[in-house]
Amino acid sequence: MSKLNFEYVPLTFISDKQEIKKQIRNTLILIHLFEKYNNPVRLEKLIVSTQYGYNASAQETGKNKFLRISDIHESKVNWDTVPYCNCNDEETYLLQNDDILIARTGGTTGKSFKITDPPTHSIFAGYLIRIRAKKEVNPNYIYLFLHSFAYWSQIVNLNEGNFRPKANAENLKSLILPDCTKEIQDEVVLISQGENVKGYEDLFVEIEKVLNEYDKTQQVEQLLIAQLNELENLNQAILQEAVQGKLVKQNNADEPAQELLKRIKAAKEKTGKKEKPLPPIKPNEIPFEIPENWVWCRLGEICDTITKGSSPNWQGVQYVSENEGILFITSKNVDSFKIDLTKATYVEEKFNEIEPRSILKKGDILTNIVGASIGRTALFDLDVVANINQAVCILRIEHNLISKDYLLNLMNSNLALKMMTDSSFAPGRANLSMGNIASFPIPLPPLSEQKRIVAEIEKQLAKTKQLKEHIIANQQATEQLLKALLHQAFEVEEIK
Repeated sequence: MSKLNFEYVPLTFISDKQEIKKQIRNTLILIHLFEKYNNPVRLEKLIVSTQYGYNASAQETGKNKFLRISDIHESKVNWDTVPYCNCNDEETYLLQNDDILIARTGGTTGKSFKITDPPTHSIFAGYLIRIRAKKEVNPNYIYLFLHSFAYWSQIVNLNEGNFRPKANAENLKSLILPDCTKEIQDEVVLISQGENVKGYEDLFVEIEKVLNEYDKTQQVEQLLIAQLNELENLNQAILQEAVQGKLVKQNNADEPAQELLKRIKAAKEKTGKKEKPLPPIKPNEIPFEIPENWVWCRLGEICDTITKGSSPNWQGVQYVSENEGILFITSKNVDSFKIDLTKATYVEEKFNEIEPRSILKKGDILTNIVGASIGRTALFDLDVVANINQAVCILRIEHNLISKDYLLNLMNSNLALKMMTDSSFAPGRANLSMGNIASFPIPLPPLSEQKRIVAEIEKQLAKTKQLKEHIIANQQATEQLLKALLHQAFEVEEIK
């Protein structure tokens, strides 16, 4: 006697709650069949064959439509956008109705797609495996299994410890599912689709109970997500008050920011570095009023250097392992307020010789200037040799007349984020030039007030950080509760 146990497996590429509920329903259906008929069987007994896809390069024209993993989105295929190839062995790879394709590598390993009305001469690509149901097997029954946690928990176990998850034909054939007659398969497929079938009343009760429990955990999760969003709004409100001069009291004894700006310009002139003059700020560029002893200035007026990196590929530089090269900061490493090296990359040391202008110094402020992460800004405070790519900009201040922490908070505020995405700075583009960055109008307080502002921000954000940690702990507890509930529901009574 042995016991089958299946687990709830959170999948990064499935976020739709209705799809998750469908997978839970399918799992409960399969457990019902395991327990009722006590007849587990390997997938290879229900299919005719497995077939790896055809290896070729996609073309704009050709004889055969060439279906790839990347052409399958949300269990749908737009055949009009699928590329072509010319296959000399069409019979082996030809797609038919009810063929099932399974991704065998990468981030969507195990994801499946059932073919319906493929165009004539359609074949499938090499990172897919095709399976076909036997005539006495309903292909939708196999597809039901492939969209259940009974399937996913087995796939995860196959890949345990693998750096790059993958599925091969032999592993797929070894997966276990319930064996039952075609008539029963047809019935449970209808149940999977939400229809009522006589004789399965106990199963319907169990499905309703478990899905209700799932819905309760999701309601809690949505409440916690809303709380996190409110906290982020609160953080931004604190930063907004800071840059508007409303967070701390002004002190008449402070040196006016206008005088501070003159001293900054004088300090920069002493370096002998020639700079392109920046235009004066126009009234329509000023978004709000600031205290009398503050001043509006261009970002380029207070920075000694504003520059970006470049791509190693353009310079013939190779990516290497950590102990062979230098740290290479890209936009994925620049998060709001912090450098994230969870996915760090490294390049050959000669990159610093080719691109010396973008070698980082401790204290540099880095901001993303390209794509979805545009505007995320962090302080580089690491004691390591590093360089950056073309998606990251350095804001370097080498004088001591500006609080870098004040500038860091300002660059992470909605004021800067809106400028980063404002089409007037970068018309029709999803990235910013160094000229765009240098021309940003920013509110400059007296130096003493900058330091008081930073201290107050740290004090208030420390409180919101505690609240955030508490909410995240509740999220983790909710997830563990869901796993525990489904673990109990997914247990199969002992079978042969």
